Amino acid sequence: MPSLQPIARSANLARRAGVALASVGVTLYFCLLVIGRAAAGRLRREHVDGYTRAWSAALLRLVRMRMTVQGRCPDFNDGRRYLILCTHSSHYDIPASFVAMPGSIRMLAKSELYRIPFLGRAMRAAEFPSVARHDSQQARRDLERARQMMESGIVLWAAPEGTRSADGRLQPFKKGCFHLALDTGAVIVPVAIRGIQHVLPARTWRLNLDQPMQLAIGAAIDASRYDRDSLGTLMADTRQSMQARLQDAEAVAPTEGELEEMVENCAR
Repeated sequence: MPSLQPIARSANLARRAGVALASVGVTLYFCLLVIGRAAAGRLRREHVDGYTRAWSAALLRLVRMRMTVQGRCPDFNDGRRYLILCTHSSHYDIPASFVAMPGSIRMLAKSELYRIPFLGRAMRAAEFPSVARHDSQQARRDLERARQMMESGIVLWAAPEGTRSADGRLQPFKKGCFHLALDTGAVIVPVAIRGIQHVLPARTWRLNLDQPMQLAIGAAIDASRYDRDSLGTLMADTRQSMQARLQDAEAVAPTEGELEEMVENCAR
């Protein structure tokens, strides 16, 4: 198993600035592609799938992330509703998930992101649902919209912790995404990402290059087998699976070519 110990290769100020500017540029480029296609009435779901994976792969290359994957995804095309619940200790959790997993994945995002110029408009056009964290009535409407999107075939990605962990350890879970799973009878796919907190530690501007990280996919949990009274059990079972993935994972690191193939396979 490749070591997941952090590599002491902190980027200097010039490299950090370069990665930041390039990341903004790549993000803006794909936002404009989405907005332009949407304005012309030519934006299809498969276009968004391809754009999100190309954008994600570009971001991972900029920090030379050494990503490995353990476990297998269920068949997202079997007619069930799916909800990916992932640990959250880095801004790179989302692009790593997009690259490693197939399907029409969309992030359940906090509403504040939609205020960002170009990004907010592109996310709405690309079917990324929002959730208001500080308005309970709006949050319920947002979750209803998310339910409708899941029923149309979208696989939702959410972070039950709600905010990034500074040390990679699991934080307390929020209940919202578990209510959504129960409401839709969704299949929860627990995902844990080890080591990714070292790339860009939470609440810092310290950027570390060539970091090893591992995305581990746990066994699916069928929320339709739980009821409202067993919400706590569903949360505990999901947490236990994610915790186990954090503590025990192994895989073989892909080469640059294999990373390209991973993106292509996900797009099929």
